[in-house]
Amino acid sequence: MSRADRAGYAGLAAAALGLACFLTVALLGPSVMEPALPGGSGQPPYSLGVRPSPHLVIVLTAIGAGLSALGVGLCLYASRRGWWISPRILLIAGGVAAVAFMFMPPIGSADHLNYAAYGRMAVTGNDPYATTARGLPADPVIGAVQDWRDAPTLYGPIATAQQTFASLIGGRSVRLTVFVMSVTEVVAFLTVGLLLAHATRGDRERRLRAALLWSANPLMLYALVAGAHNDVLALAFAVAGLVVFALPDPPWSHQTDARSLGRCVAAGILIGAGAAVKINVAIVAGGPAWILLRDWWEARRATGAGRAPARSGAGAAAVRLVALPLTAAVVTGLAYLMAGPHSFDQLGRASRAVALATPWHLFAGSGGGLLLTLPRSTVQRGAVVLTVVLAVLLLRAAPRPGVRDVGGVTDTTGEDALRVSAALAIAWLFAAPYALPWYDGLGWAMLALVSTPVAAPDGRPVSTPVAAPHRPLAWSRIDGLLLARTTVLVLAYLPARDPRLAGLPHALDWLVTGVRSRVTPAVLTALLMALVVVAVRARRAPAPVRSPRAPAGPRP
Repeated sequence: MSRADRAGYAGLAAAALGLACFLTVALLGPSVMEPALPGGSGQPPYSLGVRPSPHLVIVLTAIGAGLSALGVGLCLYASRRGWWISPRILLIAGGVAAVAFMFMPPIGSADHLNYAAYGRMAVTGNDPYATTARGLPADPVIGAVQDWRDAPTLYGPIATAQQTFASLIGGRSVRLTVFVMSVTEVVAFLTVGLLLAHATRGDRERRLRAALLWSANPLMLYALVAGAHNDVLALAFAVAGLVVFALPDPPWSHQTDARSLGRCVAAGILIGAGAAVKINVAIVAGGPAWILLRDWWEARRATGAGRAPARSGAGAAAVRLVALPLTAAVVTGLAYLMAGPHSFDQLGRASRAVALATPWHLFAGSGGGLLLTLPRSTVQRGAVVLTVVLAVLLLRAAPRPGVRDVGGVTDTTGEDALRVSAALAIAWLFAAPYALPWYDGLGWAMLALVSTPVAAPDGRPVSTPVAAPHRPLAWSRIDGLLLARTTVLVLAYLPARDPRLAGLPHALDWLVTGVRSRVTPAVLTALLMALVVVAVRARRAPAPVRSPRAPAGPRP
């Protein structure tokens, strides 16, 4: 067994142990990491109800995060050096773990109690965008809210529709309502995994990478699925939109344009629906929009020079350019209009928030910044500027897209779009003033869509594992930086709840006052600086040459 094989299987073992820690925390029942769910005792989700101590569940979660990070890191390291395991096995294993979490109460935060309350408000005729839990304390579902009792919903209309659907089934039972929401989140998580497998078909190393980053990633299973967060629903729509846009047309379509108008409209509808769940995923539309803008500019120059017929010139390209963002905006806008005028109010309130566990806490926060205090408007503008700068640097560091051969069709346009979307998403995550562990799902999904070739000792990019030592190109190093960031955020939010309402002992207050409020902003600032250094020092690599691949199967 080679060194890469040993590292790969050791990584799988570490990831499995980390996942077991998370599952144990959920199975033990209500604790500082798991709020109690009022409802019928025979209703799902189920747990043992042994009331574990705060120290036990926090230590288990911290160990789980550490083992998961080690496991994912080892598997990625090994896969770049020739180790391979069937992605289908990882896809199935991740699906089994997701379903197991579905049948156990959510852990890590109390957000699902708010989700259930917002759905109950809609069912009982109240506007969740203008109503707070404190205003309806007698309702058995709304009254169960612990955190954010004075906050109307910040989520998009499609998220509210999902919560309303769950409330219609769950009725007056918090437990059953939360279970129905968990079912929809698991379906969304599995859908993303299947979309990634479909998008990476024809390249078994890339397909393995996608499975490691998403389906078999214990940190994502913990942050998104075990926490029952609606971010995964938004990601399912957004990833579907990118896949629709990025994959090449089949050979029988005889499509001569870069992307058909119908495909642009379909991608816009899907991405717009994702933004109507959580507005932040709208940033992925930047990839397709940039490619369509580039196509329009090139068609305009070609038409002006008489090198292209009118029907395939700038006019058709302009229609496609307008179709995708306009469709996305119409879908999102109509959803918000149907939700009522107060839904727009909450978007503005959310954009001004600054979390403790971000680099921006050095300059802002509810009690002021750690170093100095800046106006929130300055922080907002600074975050936008930083996002743009990081995106430009990341695109500079990205390798040129290789020519993919999918079903006999070669295409580079889709690869370009995915890289721009990934760069924008990663830049936003590192630059945003508000961050929580489950927000990083956007980054992991985007990285799983793009290819990251490695370099041989002479600097040449290679697309297949080689026996000689080789190093990852700059784009590949983002995997490690995002892995470190997600792990730090998971450890910073132990738990992501009000410490007093959760029952956190005063002896553990340092988790909030020390780790979350002081250590984490410093560490995330260091990771941000590392991202800048990696991107600045990178030299743009040529596209990898992809040789034909044999069908995926067991290694000899």
